[in-house]
Amino acid sequence: MKHSTTIHTADGSSVTIRPRGILYDLETRNAKGETIATVVMNEADVRALRREMDEVAA
Repeated sequence: MKHSTTIHTADGSSVTIRPRGILYDLETRNAKGETIATVVMNEADVRALRREMDEVAA
């Protein structure tokens, strides 16, 4: 993944995955746009998260 991806939730919150060098920032924001948490992940963890999200959505 070379670009940012944002997922918007039903309650107005969002989750953004943003590349940062060889790592990724996963940032969650509430409906007001306030950052709730930022998690640093490696590429393998981001890929695993995306696979799990695809399984849930299927």
